[in-house]
Amino acid sequence: MAETRAELSIEQKLRKDIQEAQRARDQVRLDTLRMTLGAIHNLEVARTDRKHREYGQPLTEADALKVLEQEVKKRSQAIPLYKQGGRNDLAEKEQRELDIIQGYLQSSQLSDDELRAIVATLVAQHGKEFRQVMPLAVKETKGRAEGARVQRIVKEMTQ
Repeated sequence: MAETRAELSIEQKLRKDIQEAQRARDQVRLDTLRMTLGAIHNLEVARTDRKHREYGQPLTEADALKVLEQEVKKRSQAIPLYKQGGRNDLAEKEQRELDIIQGYLQSSQLSDDELRAIVATLVAQHGKEFRQVMPLAVKETKGRAEGARVQRIVKEMTQ
């Protein structure tokens, strides 16, 4: 018998918002939320495979945020390609999906000021060498800030 696990808060929020989208008959939002919840579930299922490098490890909130970041990244990369191919209708659909998913990431993301405080602490401890500070900053902010934002702030503070 499979053991049940506690549902993550992000999953609970997604399920609640799916119900609201159904009531509001907002099909784009409904489809996007279902797709996102499905991606989280797919990661959980992948971890039941013995060949998976994270086999048997329970799903965490950080894992769910990582999935959301991957979904945002997919859409961010697809939008310019659709525009380049002249498919503005698909680009607009991807943009709407991107906006919906980013709403869930925004609540867990660090502000620029919080990010600067973390980087300032790392710079004080490890010096102003970008190559030393960047990996530590990425590790420290994992799942709470986009890599590009972290890189921009680390560059700005180490130069």
